[in-house]
Amino acid sequence: MTLGDQRDEHRRTELVHLRHGETSVVLATVDGHTPAVRYWGRALGDDDVADVEAATERPLPRAILDVEPTIGIVNELGEGMAGSPGIAGHRPGGDAYGPAFADAVFERPAGGPGRSVTCRLTDRRAQLSLTISLTLGLDDLPSPVGAEVLRVDVSLTNDGSTPYVVERLTAGVELPARADELLTFSGRWTLELQPQRHRWQPGAWVSENWRGRTSHDRPPALFAGSAGFDETSGEVWGMQLGWSGNSRLAAERLSDGRRLLQVGELLYPGEVILEPGRTHTAPTVYGAYGASGLAEVSQAFHELVRSRSHHPGPDRPRPVILNTWEAVYFDHDVDTLRQLATVAADVGVERFVVDDGWFVGRHDDTAALGDWIVDPAKYPDGLGPLIAHVNDLGMEFGLWFEPEMINPDSELYRAHPEWALHDERYPLRTGRNQLVLDLVNPDAWKHICDRLNRLLSDHSIAYIKWDMNRDLARPTLEPSGAAGARAQTLAFYALVDELRRLHPGVEIESCASGGAGADVEVLARTERIWVSDSNDALDRQAIQRGFSLLFPPEVMGSHVGPPTSHTTGRQHDLAFRGATALLGHFGIEWNLLRTDAAERADLAMLVSLHKRHRALLHSGRFRRLDGDPGANTTGVVATDRSEALFVHARIASSLDAVHQPIRFVGLDPDRRYRVHCPAIPGRSRDRGMAPPQWFAAAADEETALTFSGRVLAEAGLIPPVLDPESAIVIHLLAV
Repeated sequence: MTLGDQRDEHRRTELVHLRHGETSVVLATVDGHTPAVRYWGRALGDDDVADVEAATERPLPRAILDVEPTIGIVNELGEGMAGSPGIAGHRPGGDAYGPAFADAVFERPAGGPGRSVTCRLTDRRAQLSLTISLTLGLDDLPSPVGAEVLRVDVSLTNDGSTPYVVERLTAGVELPARADELLTFSGRWTLELQPQRHRWQPGAWVSENWRGRTSHDRPPALFAGSAGFDETSGEVWGMQLGWSGNSRLAAERLSDGRRLLQVGELLYPGEVILEPGRTHTAPTVYGAYGASGLAEVSQAFHELVRSRSHHPGPDRPRPVILNTWEAVYFDHDVDTLRQLATVAADVGVERFVVDDGWFVGRHDDTAALGDWIVDPAKYPDGLGPLIAHVNDLGMEFGLWFEPEMINPDSELYRAHPEWALHDERYPLRTGRNQLVLDLVNPDAWKHICDRLNRLLSDHSIAYIKWDMNRDLARPTLEPSGAAGARAQTLAFYALVDELRRLHPGVEIESCASGGAGADVEVLARTERIWVSDSNDALDRQAIQRGFSLLFPPEVMGSHVGPPTSHTTGRQHDLAFRGATALLGHFGIEWNLLRTDAAERADLAMLVSLHKRHRALLHSGRFRRLDGDPGANTTGVVATDRSEALFVHARIASSLDAVHQPIRFVGLDPDRRYRVHCPAIPGRSRDRGMAPPQWFAAAADEETALTFSGRVLAEAGLIPPVLDPESAIVIHLLAV
């Protein structure tokens, strides 16, 4: 890190250079005010830093303030900044609404590697202190993917003698004018994480999530880049919020041409009131810059998740799962479940998860949430005999919970209606026949923690499917005593943390009626995300591609469902369903007791194929290949580029009778790769008169052709003419 001063007769600019690997971040503070990200991009030399400041000095246009306000990391109305504020609040009576911080002091680790800095500032008139910390890179070694994760933390302290109401505390960065296109996400239940591309127009694009959880439709992440950026070309900046509650994203293009990207928590009025001497810390913002396309930024985000100490690495292979939801729904019978477990073990399943319906009174989704007592009518001898049977078959046992919810028709609600987040001044507002349990209430929190702890202590449970099937609607939050969704989110974190402390060997899946619980902060506490309640393989192709922009494949719950999807009614053969699930954390959600021996043998073949390659799939670099819009080709390349596995899925018909080549990026251009297509059951036939030579030879490893990595990337392989909604698997092995 270098620190330089530039002085003229009017202003004093102090520069701080963070560098790690191939990325630099230059911070600038003018006259001791809030620092701004002056540069974030390709690595600079220390001698370049002052040049950047001089080269990017802006002229002063007419009709603005005599000194142009800086877009700070925490943007300040108090400095006259017309853009979206990064900090807003007030004291009783409306005082100190727009603070303006000064007296910046930078602190750096002694002898550190020059990649982190903390800046402390004060506003003596508003009696507030602001702390901003930045760290570039996940450790002392440069990222293996080229892009470095930038972590930004912001906190605000009340130095006054009266309370301060925090309305917003959000981090943001100014991006260069060449960042002219946005990639954001939309979606809904059973169709999550749908990327949206649009120009960065003058004005503001704002997405606010008020649902109290990460949400299906407005996940807290976005990308910006040079016009037309794709997986391997163009500059790209990405940002994610480390938070599982309400959020606000903003991409603002000011009239003077500057571009502001903000990611932060969205607060209800009065949700955060700082008493004198107290500090409020905003959720962490994570960013990454890629000089060569979206893939670099995406892979940096994958490395962020993989850097957590609890993350399941190659030494803990992701067990193949069978989840019972689409097999039995609420109809639990011990003998049936024992038979299902036996068949599951026969096809290679390693973890058997009993979903909703195991507790007293739970015959449908209208009752019993919150009670968590094993139903003696369904399990006369408790869960123990079923768990023992599952364990004897060599499988782990998992169990479904929805700890944050309560049904009005439950013993818990009848005993403690005040534990539900419901304002009695308004009509009872349920979602999926349920209310939210007030985890901020210490008695309610302790009760549910004790219940879950007892079940985990009394049984050999290796895995929790942790569900959350409704939003936190605002009218349910009024009288709970600790205002709002923020406190509920923190209480949820505390509950997960406590159960992990008590049962460190238990793995947890984040599920929120599918993918409404997918965020980088929940993955600091869990090992898996249930991406969507839809197992429709066609929809899953798009959902999982969007998911992979943010998270690595080993945390992506991807299951083979039954031939007819229960969410769409669409039918697919086993080859397409299996190939779609292959790359993630593989599982099955299908009543195997209704299959014949041939279907089970085919399924066992798919399970075996996944196991053969999962060490690669769950440690390599995920790739989404650009090209044919009617196809989706995704895969994983080994970190040493010794092999790769791709799934080429035909997702729509094409106007072209011959499909576009598949260009395999990420390989070593100077090595040769054997191209083999492993057999998958029921593969849709090639519709062409004659298949490409490489494809005809690829059916057998002995006859498979070899190509250089350079040819595979630059010329590519023209695929066979496949049926819509069919797929092939392509294994590339360096020889």
